This record gives sequence, C-alpha cells and structure tokens, in this order.
Amino acid sequence: MIEHVHKHITSELQQNTRTDIIFILTAILLNLLTLAVNSGMAENSRTEQSSLIVMFVFVCLIVMVNIVVVFGLMKGKQTREKLLNGLMTMYKDQGVDKYYDMSLLGNYNVRYNLFIMVVMFTGIIAAIVPFILR
Repeated sequence: MIEHVHKHITSELQQNTRTDIIFILTAILLNLLTLAVNSGMAENSRTEQSSLIVMFVFVCLIVMVNIVVVFGLMKGKQTREKLLNGLMTMYKDQGVDKYYDMSLLGNYNVRYNLFIMVVMFTGIIAAIVPFILR
C-alpha cells in the first residue's frame, strides 16, 4: 500500500509541475504578444481613439490573466509543499528520510517566488511600455 501512495503522490507532483509550466508559459507568451501588439498600435492611438481603447482592452486582459496565473502558482506552491511534506512523513516512517535533503523545500519556494516575479514583471512591462511609446 505504501508503494501505491508513493506513486500517487509523485504523480500528483508531476501533474503539479506540468500545470505550473503551462501557467508560466501562457502568461509570459501573452505578455510578450500583448507588448508587441500594443507597441505596434501605440503610434496609431495618438490619432485614433479606437486604437487606444483596444490597447486598454489588451491591458485588462493581461492584468486578469496575470492575476489568475499568480494565484495558480501560489496554489501550486502550496500543493507542492503539502505533497512533499507527505512524502517526508512517509520517508520518516520508513526510515529513509536521511536520503532527502529538507533544504529542497526552501529551494522550491524560492523558485516559485522567482516564477511569480517573472510573470508579474513581464506583465507590468507589457502594460506600461506601449503607453510610454505613445
């Protein structure tokens, strides 16, 4: 039964990683695409009101997507921590906990914080730069 639980927890960790990758890539690609589109529209927005409105709509889109991604990554961080704590409890019960360095948990938290910062900063840049160019 322990092996079954171990497989289940590790598969949950793998699924968590895949979901986080999708969140991160989606946010960064959308931020960069919006940056390019809005930067291209910046000059037209000086004379055309509709271009300015479209730019604001895209900014609203990246704000909403980035909020969803940040919350998703924070939940992913919590999920990973709970799953790894469960694994550590299982390893302690089985007497093999000495083979897993607990400092990895802190490293995972730092990595999640860095991913969140990248998403936030690309989103901020994607929102601000086109209006500066305007």
